[in-house]
Amino acid sequence: MAFESLTDKLQNVFRNLRGKGRLTESDVKTAMKEVKMALLEADVNFKVVKQFIKAVQERAIGADVMNGLNPGQMVIKIVNDELIKLMGSETTEIALRPGNEVTVIMMVGLQGAGKTTTTAKIAGKLKEKGRKPLLAACDVYRPAAITQLQLNGEKQGVEVFSMGDKQKPVDIAKAAIEHAKKNNFNVVILDTAGRLHIDEDMMQELTDIKDAIQVDQTILVVDAMTGQDAVNVSESFHEKVGIDGVVLTKLDGDTRGGAALSIKAISGKPILYVGMGEKLSDLEQFYPDRMASRILGMGDVMSLIEKAESSIDQEKAKEMEQKFKKAQFGFDDYLESMNQMKKMGGIGNVLSMFPGMSGKMQDIEGAIDEKDLARKEAIIYSMTPKERTNPDLINPSRKARIAKGAGLPIIEVNRFIKQFDQARKMMKQVPGMMGKKSRKHGGFKLPF
Repeated sequence: MAFESLTDKLQNVFRNLRGKGRLTESDVKTAMKEVKMALLEADVNFKVVKQFIKAVQERAIGADVMNGLNPGQMVIKIVNDELIKLMGSETTEIALRPGNEVTVIMMVGLQGAGKTTTTAKIAGKLKEKGRKPLLAACDVYRPAAITQLQLNGEKQGVEVFSMGDKQKPVDIAKAAIEHAKKNNFNVVILDTAGRLHIDEDMMQELTDIKDAIQVDQTILVVDAMTGQDAVNVSESFHEKVGIDGVVLTKLDGDTRGGAALSIKAISGKPILYVGMGEKLSDLEQFYPDRMASRILGMGDVMSLIEKAESSIDQEKAKEMEQKFKKAQFGFDDYLESMNQMKKMGGIGNVLSMFPGMSGKMQDIEGAIDEKDLARKEAIIYSMTPKERTNPDLINPSRKARIAKGAGLPIIEVNRFIKQFDQARKMMKQVPGMMGKKSRKHGGFKLPF
């Protein structure tokens, strides 16, 4: 998961600070050296790290902190504040014209960053907000680029404008805008060609499009897993073409997360969205304050609530909650909860949003590993209805029969049932962790 290694290292630093009754200047400087190393190892830009550490240290060595009742906690708050500032302080939306006018968005980026998929994801987001987007297939070079956009557009229920691969991208863009005006579309999103690396021809083509039509927003798509390269790409595109915002893809696969912490400071342009998976729904609004909270291991309860409220069947969630309270949670409920979890982006994504839970929920993560779900389903479907309803019925002889029915070694059945029991005990406590915030949002409870 994103920032996993950075979070672990920062939590170790802060644990030492919390353990001190008072802090000396030397304590702060030692802690900042460790934070500096953690950020550099997370592939955060060196200049950014240097400025960040300087800002934190200047504030942390102040009299208010040193003489405070809880100086360690105050330093952590300063780090949190500076992280938010580093990533842009405020959430930035894509700037759109009034609904009766056409907003033109040009998507740019290198090949392999996920630009075409992200283009369709953004179209889906805008559609949810009541806009009528049109996707324009302006990548005439990459084989199957047009087909990919058409397939994704179909999944999102968004029309795709294409003139094949024999026309110039500039002409396609012009024709798409005319088509939009005639057919009451109020957003045109241009999916332009990417390259394996930044070259002059690519930049010139993008500049030609911007010269020929009025582009309202130029959005750069970069791969978070490329680390410093993502930052360099952002800087280059901004210098040569001009960008208004960035979408950071594959953040779910980047355990370092350095790009997310560097892009705004280097390019001066905000991160608009982050890609957290391959599905068309796996695109999250970027909130600097929430991201800072995740980095520091404090979770992201608000995003969790929002994601749950949009994905989960509330009636089923309530039913499962009652089963937990009565210790009636069975294997059928397990399967249902996994389906609900998938809709929320998977167990790893959900766990990352829990305050302080990253290192405590390995048992749950092991019990509900999506990659292994097919085998676990086979185990469950080899049980009788009574066994699925009442896991306590399962004894050694029943386990042997279940293993045979699933076509799996009995050791796997034993492991799964043990993990299930552990997860059941731990997950029973999770709804209460949501606290007062959940009650403010319609009494949300997780579907465990």
